[in-house]
Amino acid sequence: MKTLNVFTQNEFSDWKLDEKDVIDKTQRLLRHYLKCLEDKSCLCGYNYNSITLDIVFCDSVKTHELNRDYRDKDKPADIITFAIFADDETRFVFDGDINLGEIVIALDKVIEGVNRDVSLSKNKEQELFFLISHGLMHLLGFDHQSEDEYNFVIGEQRKALESIGYDKI
Repeated sequence: MKTLNVFTQNEFSDWKLDEKDVIDKTQRLLRHYLKCLEDKSCLCGYNYNSITLDIVFCDSVKTHELNRDYRDKDKPADIITFAIFADDETRFVFDGDINLGEIVIALDKVIEGVNRDVSLSKNKEQELFFLISHGLMHLLGFDHQSEDEYNFVIGEQRKALESIGYDKI
């Protein structure tokens, strides 16, 4: 069994996350994706013993800065993913470890989204793990530039979220 290293940092003081729970569920989501999609992901063909990724929780001011500075988009985002391994054509495995990259989530945008669309009856934890599962798909090299790709990503997210007990996306 591969080691999955998930590191979190919460810079958003208005939501005291249970980071141990976030790490546990993120590892479970990633294990689900590896079981179902590893041969289709950016990991296919690589020999590795462990995977590392970071999740930073912040506010939309920070994602606005990141979006502007790194993506030429002058607006805040609920999630930004820096897919180090998937996006680098010179992929390398260092000491048996693959660094997938970083997921940055604006927790104020998560709360805002849940409050705005109460018809979905999602709570903020469900929305948070929807975003984490989406970020993991990007870290594994999956994108959604076409409708077929989008439907694939959302379909796989639905299965992964069901594996951790969430059924609303």
